Amino acid sequence: MSTYPAPREHQESEFSLAQLCGDSARMAPHWVVPAAAAPAPVSPARIHGVVVPPASARLIDATSEYGV
Repeated sequence: MSTYPAPREHQESEFSLAQLCGDSARMAPHWVVPAAAAPAPVSPARIHGVVVPPASARLIDATSEYGV
C-alpha cells in the first residue's frame, strides 16, 4: 500500500511581515485620500421629531453636575 503525504493546508508566504510593511509604507503616498468637507452646521430650529425616553432624559439631566 502506498502512502501519500497530506496536502499542506497553509501555503507559506514568500514575503516576510517586515517586507510587507515596507511595501505598504512605500505605496502609502500613492493612496492619498482627499480631505472630506466638513458638514455644515444645522440650526437647532431645524431639528425636530426627536424623541428621548424619560430615563435617558433624566440621565442626561443628572450629568450636568459633572461637566461644570
